[in-house]
Amino acid sequence: MNMLTKAERTKKFILETAAPIFNQKGISGANIDDVLAATKLTKGCLYGHFEGKEDLALQVVDHMLNTNGEKMLLTISKGKTAKAKVFAFLDFYKDPLNTYLKGGCPVFNIAVESDDNFPAIKEKIAGVIRHGQELFVSILNQGIAEGEFSEKLDPAIYAFKAVSAVEGAVVMCRAMNTAKPMAGLLRSLKAELESYAI
Repeated sequence: MNMLTKAERTKKFILETAAPIFNQKGISGANIDDVLAATKLTKGCLYGHFEGKEDLALQVVDHMLNTNGEKMLLTISKGKTAKAKVFAFLDFYKDPLNTYLKGGCPVFNIAVESDDNFPAIKEKIAGVIRHGQELFVSILNQGIAEGEFSEKLDPAIYAFKAVSAVEGAVVMCRAMNTAKPMAGLLRSLKAELESYAI
């Protein structure tokens, strides 16, 4: 097992501490002073690891997307069947008021903010979303190939609908301060998938 150097540990600490700040305040709203206050580090120390706010923002975005992706893959990989994998993905969103990273889903938050303001980040987020859709479709195709689901299931349409619905529901539930509609949505998406079970 390779041990992180002190500099690597400090950088990791900064990224982990800055992630919820950027996720809640956004790339434009978060600032270096917020990060300094949360980490209790000096400006000199911070600038020893990052060239400036833009560099910090890009690396925090990478950190959030990688962490989100790892947590999602770990969650999905626990499912033994295609249905179990999809249900695990859906259940990942079951508590929109207490997301694992404070402030909601980082993928959605970053996608909305980067749409008009940060072309490099928009490109990165588009790749993450495309990759997620491809993975979801491949799980459903595997389920069809293994006789778990009927060929009437259109994997691309279901995958897009499920992800769009849960991501939108996270935002709406957070705005209304209630998780209740999410529970109904997840039941509905699960029932729809089960209607294709063979």
